[in-house]
Amino acid sequence: MLHKLLPFLALSLLFSCQQPPERNCSNFKNGRFSFTTEINGENKTTTFLRKDDLEVDYFEGKQDSSSVRWINECEYVLKNLNPKSKAEERSIHIKMLTTTDSSYTFEYNAIGDKKKFKGTAYKLD
Repeated sequence: MLHKLLPFLALSLLFSCQQPPERNCSNFKNGRFSFTTEINGENKTTTFLRKDDLEVDYFEGKQDSSSVRWINECEYVLKNLNPKSKAEERSIHIKMLTTTDSSYTFEYNAIGDKKKFKGTAYKLD
């Protein structure tokens, strides 16, 4: 019986030893970025500038500002500085999952919501 399990155990061990994904989050604390997501069947792009504790978003000709509070090297919370509705009053938690030289993949959700979304932001400068 053990001889039948040995190949399975060897493969399990091999796959469990993979290196974790690259996360050089400090490269993305400041800069100009672009993020595209699908809204009502259409791709929509947001451009944003993040510097220290401030993020300014540009979406469909409108500008909005949020404070940035870093939880750790790869996680932060955005809080809209000028909310126009109850929904905009909710803070957004963002966690960088992986990074490349020019982008990061992240998950995000409104604080208190269980449903999380994923996206990729690209550094423009």
